[in-house]
Amino acid sequence: MIGGRREGGLMRKASQSVVKSRILIAIAIGISIGCLFAFLYPHGFLSFYSPAFHSQVLSSKCESSHRLNELKAEYAAELEKNEELRRQVKELTEKVRLAEQKKDHAQKQVEALGKWSKAGPSGTVKGLRTNPTVIPDEPVNPRLAVILEAVAVGRELIVALANWNVKESLEIWFTNIKRVGITNYLVVALDDKITEFCKSNNVPVYTRDANDGTASIGRTGNNHAVSGLKFLILREFLQLGYSVLLSDIDIVYLQNPFDYLYRDSDVESMTDGHDNMTAYGFDDVFDEPAMGWARYAHTMRIWVYNSGFFYIRPTIPSIELLDRVAGRLAKEPKSWDQAVFNEELFFPSHLGYEGLHAARRTMDFYLFMNSKVLFKTVRKDDRLSKLKPVIVHVNYHPNKLQRMKAVVEFYVDGNRDALKPFPDGSEWEW
Repeated sequence: MIGGRREGGLMRKASQSVVKSRILIAIAIGISIGCLFAFLYPHGFLSFYSPAFHSQVLSSKCESSHRLNELKAEYAAELEKNEELRRQVKELTEKVRLAEQKKDHAQKQVEALGKWSKAGPSGTVKGLRTNPTVIPDEPVNPRLAVILEAVAVGRELIVALANWNVKESLEIWFTNIKRVGITNYLVVALDDKITEFCKSNNVPVYTRDANDGTASIGRTGNNHAVSGLKFLILREFLQLGYSVLLSDIDIVYLQNPFDYLYRDSDVESMTDGHDNMTAYGFDDVFDEPAMGWARYAHTMRIWVYNSGFFYIRPTIPSIELLDRVAGRLAKEPKSWDQAVFNEELFFPSHLGYEGLHAARRTMDFYLFMNSKVLFKTVRKDDRLSKLKPVIVHVNYHPNKLQRMKAVVEFYVDGNRDALKPFPDGSEWEW
């Protein structure tokens, strides 16, 4: 009996222990669940369904949207800053490149054109004349690049600038170009009328952007103003890697000039000279009797290159020439572009001035003829008058249109009397 009671007591104790354990477990579980809800819903479980909660959510969304807009604005600003930095880097790179070109220029030219060599026997040595061309830079003017790709032949072409003031001369100009069979030519139209006129006559034409800073000069400028403008416009042609035969409008084409170019210099130009001495240079002796024994001083003379007809290759010296001339004309609006063109080509380096390191060639003055040569000499000589020049440039006379028509009559139509009515010089009195 005693044993039975003990077993019953043990059973009751064990049962009570199990109940206590379950209660403790239930309490622990409750506390854990409570902690979890407190973590998930810090403002209370029922607040999830309250208007205040929804307002908070909406407010959070608005804040996120506002922040997103701020981030977008910051991103756009950073893109602009990045673009500005890229532009500055490009400018600095260009400056460094130009500085490097000036440094050891002769050495780099040798490296570009060929390997080093020893000087040979006397009379066999020749200096370098033909500078390498630049690498084409199409982003400079993609629209012009497309036009040049279609018009140019062998990456070279004739280029002329024209506004409505020279419409009649322009018509004679392109009519004779077509008659000769030249296809690689382009008119840079300086106003809308010329653009339409060229298109109506199937003449290749390029019109610059209306917001271009040179537009007003092109529309209303006189011959000298337009002539100065060409140095600025030509730069893009050279940057795109094309050689240009720059042509004024007062020129009659009688043969294809590309058949008569040497292409061995940066600039190949017609001359204003009228004979071998004036065209190609001569020793002009200056006499100063007061100097006694040293009274005679020898000087070198050459008549200027004509800035209305020259062939220019896409080289660094050529582009530098255009930059120099355009820069000076911008600062010296009363200067004559032809005078500046020649000064930059010929003046040597000296104290305070660095001359242009460009190679140049003078064209044959009987083939590329100015109107002084024609009217003073050629038309009066039976032998010379039978030779057909490549072009005739009516640059020495003001009545250009009439003389251009007479040149066509003389050389194209065969009228041997067509040039006779005109005087040698100008009919204007100064």
